[in-house]
Amino acid sequence: MTNISTTLVKSPKSLPPSDQLGFGQYFTDHMFVAKYAEGKGWYEASIVPYGPLSVDPGASVLHYGQALFEGMKAFRQNDGRVVFFRPEFNYHRLAEGAERMCLEAPPMELFMQGLHELTKVDERWIPHQKGTSLYIRPTLIGTEAFLGVRPSKETTFFILLSPVGSYYAEGAKPVKIWTEERYLRAAPGGLGAVKAGANYASSLKAALEAKQKGYAQVLWLDVERLGIEEVGTMNAFFVFNNEIVTPALNGSILSGGTRDAIIQVLKKKNLPIVERRITITEVIERLAKGELKEAFGTGTAAVISPIGVIHYNEKDWMINNNETGPLSSELYSEITGIQQGTIPDSMDWISPLT
Repeated sequence: MTNISTTLVKSPKSLPPSDQLGFGQYFTDHMFVAKYAEGKGWYEASIVPYGPLSVDPGASVLHYGQALFEGMKAFRQNDGRVVFFRPEFNYHRLAEGAERMCLEAPPMELFMQGLHELTKVDERWIPHQKGTSLYIRPTLIGTEAFLGVRPSKETTFFILLSPVGSYYAEGAKPVKIWTEERYLRAAPGGLGAVKAGANYASSLKAALEAKQKGYAQVLWLDVERLGIEEVGTMNAFFVFNNEIVTPALNGSILSGGTRDAIIQVLKKKNLPIVERRITITEVIERLAKGELKEAFGTGTAAVISPIGVIHYNEKDWMINNNETGPLSSELYSEITGIQQGTIPDSMDWISPLT
């Protein structure tokens, strides 16, 4: 066990109303911070009042984008118990991403200990209401002050907590999606499979333009502007009359935790889930033939977001009469039921706060 020092805030903040949480608007009283230096290892693990980080202006994160993060959640179940949803998955993905970004990943023990101790300190922030949770943002950044182009020899690892409600203003209602044919999110060999901050920076322009046109998010295509990759910041699923398809992980698609959970649930139900390349033209052609029954995105923030309209080739294509489909509803209820404790955790995904 690592010795984690704790400095409590002197004036705790008031809790925001649960029906006004939105997503990522509020932060708890404290944060966890640990530092790494080459030749020294990890040191100064601490829980401190939430506030600005001290970063040198020459730090690699500010000049070369050496940054990646995770997104995960804690829940207050109906019996009052606080649990995490698949924290080991998030740790392993963070460690894999750190290797790609040339950052030092914290040991799993430090990651889990910091996560648990911080959550215990700020447990009062975990909302009780249905549909709410505590969003957790573990983050790694390169902090060495050096302007040469090479990996940072110093890393800062920190964890932020944020009580959240629904990610989209539409809630669980189907969203309208703009197929992006100009901008590119990622390419093979790049950072698409990593939760790097740079991926999200490159997505902002297209997302902003889509919202200005009245669409909630964008449908990202591959370098050929044909194969479907992700929808907004989520993985995509398409339910046809004979198969359920999600784009295969190809090196430019993030391995989403909710994506993985959904695939496991579908396989347990013996439903025909297939991971393969799927093109926007196939989706539109099969939709026109009546073969596409529903479509949805999956992610930690929204869990499942039904897709009601896809804009492609200067036309809005409606899916399932712009209504939430039965499979989307069933999967959402099952995943959130496990998280909230109303459905038995037969998948061994729940980890209690200790």
